[in-house]
Amino acid sequence: MDSGVPARPGADVLDELAAGAAAQMGAENFPVALRVLPSGPRADLAAVYAFARFVDDVGDRAPGSPEDRLKLLDAVESDLLNLLGDGARLAPVAGLRPLVRDRGIPLEPFLDLVEANRIDQQTSAYETFADLLGYCRFSAAPVGRIVLHVAGAATAQNVADSDAVCNALQVLEHCQDVGEDARAGRVYLPAAELRAAGIADDELRGGHTSTALRGVIAVQVARAESLLYKGNSLVRRLSGWSRIAVAGYVAGGLATAASLRRAHYDVLPHHVSPSRAGTVTRALRLVAPW
Repeated sequence: MDSGVPARPGADVLDELAAGAAAQMGAENFPVALRVLPSGPRADLAAVYAFARFVDDVGDRAPGSPEDRLKLLDAVESDLLNLLGDGARLAPVAGLRPLVRDRGIPLEPFLDLVEANRIDQQTSAYETFADLLGYCRFSAAPVGRIVLHVAGAATAQNVADSDAVCNALQVLEHCQDVGEDARAGRVYLPAAELRAAGIADDELRGGHTSTALRGVIAVQVARAESLLYKGNSLVRRLSGWSRIAVAGYVAGGLATAASLRRAHYDVLPHHVSPSRAGTVTRALRLVAPW
């Protein structure tokens, strides 16, 4: 597959972004959850996370126009496909080799993460909540599917519930990052609901969260919470490290929703985040025996 990227300039940019991907293992739900896992799945999921961060950086931080970033994403996809053939060149892609070539985890969810970043280059707003969930199908759900494959638990019901949980986590992140996203030229709150509330895009880039905007955010948080409840039965069906990991993700989402509610959805002046204690408490409730 011809990526369309000039051999050296494109390679240099991708190598730079690849080198920085591991440094981004910070305070997000994924790396926090990794710390409590056994060494085997921790190494597997660290490789997945490094790849996901790398692809996001290509979509968000690579210099140039959206067309330039699309070419770089094509190059990443080409490298992914090489995992099944001659091998990958980029370090975050090569790190997936034990999962894809040795363990038979499908390429599709990794390719979906690349597609999500393509969508970001071409789409700046979503008309309805259903449209936003269509985007989450590529940007969020693949991570949960990969976790289930690593755990050997990718049944149809588990995948469906995991998709709901991951989509909810993505929606909550968009609620936290309304201002940051808007300043980057992207609006993830449903456009039809913003229009109905009389909210213009320039309000999203300001420092004051109006009552109307808080109302729109509150609706998205409630929707996310309803999706998160799918995680209760998912956690009960899982065992071992995967139960702990998924409980951590669900708990992080519930704690985020609670923090947004306590802040009265006032997300523009400051970033609203859950406390670690609140997340841990909810995770313990999820894994506690009935």
